[in-house]
Order: sequence, then structure tokens, then C-alpha cells
Amino acid sequence: MSSELIEINKIKEYAKEENIPIMQEEGIEFLTSFIEKKQIKNILEIGTAIGYSAIMMAKVNSDIHITTIERDETRYLEAIKNIKKFNLENRITLIFNDALNVEISDKYDLIFIDAAKGKNIEFFNHFENNLDMDGYIITDNMGFHGYVEMNEDEIPSKNIRGIVRKIKDYIYFLENNMVYKTTIYKIGDGIAVTERR
Repeated sequence: MSSELIEINKIKEYAKEENIPIMQEEGIEFLTSFIEKKQIKNILEIGTAIGYSAIMMAKVNSDIHITTIERDETRYLEAIKNIKKFNLENRITLIFNDALNVEISDKYDLIFIDAAKGKNIEFFNHFENNLDMDGYIITDNMGFHGYVEMNEDEIPSKNIRGIVRKIKDYIYFLENNMVYKTTIYKIGDGIAVTERR
């Protein structure tokens, strides 16, 4: 096993132990092959967590640059450590802040939303002007562990019901958007791919 793979597995283990949500295997494979196929070079990621998806995206091609935003200090510091292990500090720029407080003027081929599920519409609206004309917005957790397809009364907790409602609102927002068209793939935890019509 290569040393890179060992480090990736350590990140996954840490995420599991600390109960930090990172992308499922199927989801990360879909995302990285999408980046490769569409020759994506500039990525804005909302929700770094511990840097796992940023590292996996950066590893697709040495031309890729990522700006990633995280508001949780513990996760942000862990992400810095992980990104250093892969010598990717010059290609992954970390911003420690609440994404909705961050103003960016750059344009990106891909905006990847993987942060607080209840704020997806706000993230979309806040950053859509940073999307290149032919760029893509990808959002993870559209299925939210299968809860989105359940009847509301089957969902065990009030908190989860609230998140599911917000995800459904976001799906409605995407499906009824006149500027963008969206395809939702039942891959990993559900992935939405949005592009201009």
C-alpha cells in the first residue's frame, strides 16, 4: 500500500472516530471522475471539514487549485495538517470563516457545496456569481442517509426532520430554477449536479 493511501485511510479513520461527515466512497469517486472528465481546474469548496474531499479533488490533476472554507476551528486545524501531509498547501487555499461571511471575486469551474445542509439555498445564492459561465455547482447529501425519501413521520428525530425539510426545499429550489438545470444522482449520499440552462 502506498504511503498516500495509508494517509488517506488515516483521514477516513479519524473522521469515523470523531464522527465527522466526509464523502462516501461512491460519492468521492463520482466527484473526482467528474472533475477529470470535465477538465475542471478551479474549485471553490463550501465545507472543508478535515480536508478529505479537497485532497481527493486536488489529486486528480496537478493543475487543479482549490479554495475551501471551514467555520469549525478544530476541523480547520486538522485540515491544515492533512493538506500539509500531501504537500498541497500551494494548491489548496483554506479560509477559516463562516462561508456566508466570505466575499470572493474569483470565478470557478466548479463550486462544491458540502456544508450545513439547512443552508444550501443560501450558499447557492451567495456564491453563484463566482461560477464560470460554463461551470458546475455540485451539492452532496441530497439523500441525507435515505431520510429524504422517507415519510416524515418515519423519521426518528425532530432535528433530522428539520434538516430533511430544508433539503427538500433545496431540491424544489433547484428543480424550479429557470437559470439552472439540475440532475440528482443516487450515488453515495445523493449528489446534485447543476449547470446553466
